[in-house]
Amino acid sequence: MTHPLKAVLEQVGPSSCPTTHNFHCHTICSDGSLEPLELIQQATERGLKHLAVTDHHSSHAHREIQVWLDQKRASGVEVPMVWSGMEISALLKGCLVHVLALGFELNHPALQPYNRGDAVVGEPLRAEAVVKAIHEAGGLAVLAHPARYRLGHDVLIDEAARLGFDGGEAWYDYEMQPTWSASPLICEAIDRQLSNLGLLRTCGTDTHGIDLCGR
Repeated sequence: MTHPLKAVLEQVGPSSCPTTHNFHCHTICSDGSLEPLELIQQATERGLKHLAVTDHHSSHAHREIQVWLDQKRASGVEVPMVWSGMEISALLKGCLVHVLALGFELNHPALQPYNRGDAVVGEPLRAEAVVKAIHEAGGLAVLAHPARYRLGHDVLIDEAARLGFDGGEAWYDYEMQPTWSASPLICEAIDRQLSNLGLLRTCGTDTHGIDLCGR
């Protein structure tokens, strides 16, 4: 059965973020500055269509956001489609990376070890273990900001593909500008590599501050 988020990600392009799609942002449930309700209110006001809140090792913002969304929908307000999300630390080719878990079943036991506020240690830290847990929970595994690590994105994306990752974060602001803008050359190279490997491409602001249009 095809994951419903795949069809959404197949439509994502370089101009999708931050206006209509954002699959990487944070709240006070990890190291962000926005309360969960502040984040979803801002996303709604700005007309986002699809959103995933990806706190580090925490999916706890989702419940409060979902209650708010249900109330707004019931009163006829147009709101974003919010997908479950979490950012998980993992070892990929001996390099510490971040993996975005997207569209998984909330509270699934396979992801509980990663949903306790901090990185795991030992065997569960290996990327193959993280991907396996995400898939068991019905989610997609995406390599976050592939050009921010000790190893090059070309090496890491190839290894991610070999281990069964579903995609990578193609459009990202590596300059971390006040207003988000994808870094052209590096993002184009990452997009091309992911596409050639048949992997999905996502985009995200990686917001930690108080403005969803910046980092």
